[in-house]
Amino acid sequence: MNPGDEQGYTDYGDTGHTRTRLPENDPYGGAPRRPHRSSSKSLVTVVGVVVLLIAAIAFANRGDDTTKDTATTKGSRPQTSSTAPSGTHPVGTKTTGIPSNFPRTEQGAQSAAANYSVVLVSADILKPMRRSAIVSQVFAADQQAALISKFNKAYSKEFLTNLGLDANGNAPAGHTYVSRTAPIGTKTISYSGTAATVEVWCTGVFGTAGADSTSPVTSDWFTMTLELSWSGDDWKVSSFSQKDGPAPVPGDDKASNADQMAKAVEEYGGFTYAR
Repeated sequence: MNPGDEQGYTDYGDTGHTRTRLPENDPYGGAPRRPHRSSSKSLVTVVGVVVLLIAAIAFANRGDDTTKDTATTKGSRPQTSSTAPSGTHPVGTKTTGIPSNFPRTEQGAQSAAANYSVVLVSADILKPMRRSAIVSQVFAADQQAALISKFNKAYSKEFLTNLGLDANGNAPAGHTYVSRTAPIGTKTISYSGTAATVEVWCTGVFGTAGADSTSPVTSDWFTMTLELSWSGDDWKVSSFSQKDGPAPVPGDDKASNADQMAKAVEEYGGFTYAR
């Protein structure tokens, strides 16, 4: 992966917004709530401990759930080549700030999935002015109209208000809404010249940085599964889903204060990812 500032890449985690969870009355029949991991997160229940939006949208959008992992067999270890960097450079083009024109190869599909994961769990999904552009660029054409409608319903004014945001998805003065995702690795589940299923293992920081925030910035680990199709001259998302982990044992790091976290989000740029 190469730093985004070398290629003018727009980081979709740097605008200060959180990984969003659906309201309790999930209109898409989402999965069970994510359990608390410690008592220190008890305040989060007021505004945030509900199903992730990406999981609910994927639940409504996905088809057959029986995709099998053909990359490795039970008890086997991955080959060195499956985890080592490929050496292929990231794409040098972007459309509406999103990396684009990935090669029509297995590595290209993995690179597309990694970059799309960052976008789909970004702050800009909360912003009505950016939402349509993201959906138009990332998703297959036959999925866009339905997804725009679903996203708009999920990110209603009431939902944004419950998160402490205004109708445009912005945090109040003195607060920074954080949502930054970093892919750790990718794995091909299936691939052909016209379709691919890729898993992306991710970590990220999500929450609101502010002195009186009821949803402090915390870290999370999750895996996204993206169904991709080749459309025109690029890979596009047909459907996607999300699940927890794999997560390491938490360390003993001292938590930074709200000002330090907000400053880090503003000063450190993102990356363009390549397999």
